[in-house]
Amino acid sequence: MSGSRFRVEQDGHEVMGYLAPAPSGQGPGVIVLQEWWGLVPHIESLCDRLAVEGFTCLAPDLYHGQTAKSPDDAGKMMMALDVERTADDLSHAVSYLSSHTTVSSARLGIVGFCMGGQLSLYAACRNPKIGAAVDFYGIHPHVTPDLESLQAAVLGFFGARDGSVPRAVADELEAKLRAAGKRVAFHHYAEAGHAFMNDTRPEVYAPDAARDAWSKMTTFFRSELGSS
Repeated sequence: MSGSRFRVEQDGHEVMGYLAPAPSGQGPGVIVLQEWWGLVPHIESLCDRLAVEGFTCLAPDLYHGQTAKSPDDAGKMMMALDVERTADDLSHAVSYLSSHTTVSSARLGIVGFCMGGQLSLYAACRNPKIGAAVDFYGIHPHVTPDLESLQAAVLGFFGARDGSVPRAVADELEAKLRAAGKRVAFHHYAEAGHAFMNDTRPEVYAPDAARDAWSKMTTFFRSELGSS
């Protein structure tokens, strides 16, 4: 079973992306945020996998139909991201998913990868409807989450070989979260680099780390959001 692309109006705002409902008909809701490549088949496949686990997943299209084909293009698109527009997109995506008939949880989870990892924290800080946030090696120089406002529990995954998000950067983020009194757990994988969850890129994919992180993430969502 797989999800499908959608485009709807939510309070006068267009929400577009990919929706994968839980096969049972209802499940805890999870927002899935893209890497710098855009809403590509890999992100859709992660939504489908989470749906098989019993979650209803929505991946908003933050590039509004555009995707990158090369690292240079991806970098340019990430840097050109309109943060305020993206914040609006995320707010409406959260509102749409939280009221969807296939969502059983009172609060939502959110998970993001690379650019999306940073945005997952950003969205969670702005929206109390998010009860659990997962950051996979998040990075974006123009996105600064207001950690004091965060009400969600946080889970983070990082690779020791990640040149984009060095251990010191991840440790600093974890320290700030703890200093702010937030519930947080970060995990680091010695054999992994940046984007280690992306199984469409064999040059970066780290299967052992990916399997372990996936198990920890789904357990975290079930614990924080409940099961259908």
